[in-house]
Amino acid sequence: MQEAIEKADTLIEAMGWIRRFRDSITVIKLGGSVMEDPDALRHLLVDIVFMETVGMRPIVVHGGGAAISRAMAEANLEPRFIQGRRYTDEATLDIVRRILAGEVNEMIAQLIEDFGGRAMPLNPNGETDNNVLYGEKLTLPGENGEEIDLGLVGHVTRVDRDALDNLCYAGQVPVIPSVCKTADGQLLNVNADTAAMAVAQAMGAEKLIFLSDVNGVRLNKDDPESLIHTLTAEAARELIRQGVIEAGMIPKVEACLDTLTKGVKKVHIIDGRVRHSLLLEIYTNSGIGTEIVNEI
Repeated sequence: MQEAIEKADTLIEAMGWIRRFRDSITVIKLGGSVMEDPDALRHLLVDIVFMETVGMRPIVVHGGGAAISRAMAEANLEPRFIQGRRYTDEATLDIVRRILAGEVNEMIAQLIEDFGGRAMPLNPNGETDNNVLYGEKLTLPGENGEEIDLGLVGHVTRVDRDALDNLCYAGQVPVIPSVCKTADGQLLNVNADTAAMAVAQAMGAEKLIFLSDVNGVRLNKDDPESLIHTLTAEAARELIRQGVIEAGMIPKVEACLDTLTKGVKKVHIIDGRVRHSLLLEIYTNSGIGTEIVNEI
């Protein structure tokens, strides 16, 4: 009986958050080790089905770096990275189109369907071209002011908001691979974090959630117990100045701060390997990760 009462208490706690976030857009970025762990992926996708069932409007943006690297190895293609970004030539782009925008995209959408939800894979392949991301080629600044060419790599300049709105209001979960098309139809590889940011900004999302391999922003990067549950933009910038936020977490937090300036209300960084991490972050009072907000 006590266990049943505790379950009921959990539902009551969730009720307030369910009411608050009903009809709101949440963009979830899937990638990294979560994509390689079938159990973690299953729990996350079940969470997404739950979110849609109780009235939220989740949108999934995903990468597929490990799957692309495996396919490149099978094709005897050597991956090349410049400033942390994958250089994409024609052969690599063919793999990105087939694996990321094809197999991985279809797999995620099918799993959501298998778990009782409704999903729409939005990929640019073949006759069923459902592309919703448009962009331009991306170059990086070099040391001497020259532009560094990344090949067929792009950044998103426009999101088809109407298409995503229609799918969300029809009760379907849009599943978007991190690729975009140029005005003349050229497919480009896109960083999944920046693709998710572009979608969240275009949709005026309530939340953007990054699924990470750590539990969030920590006062001591080696101590999970030093997790910061809520972080304002001003406090985040101060922690970067102090060196508390360092290394690979800096660009992620800076990207979160940039997203907050463009209409997204909250950005979350959570450990996607924790069972039902999305539900625990969204529908409980304490959460399990770090939420970054403009101000409290």
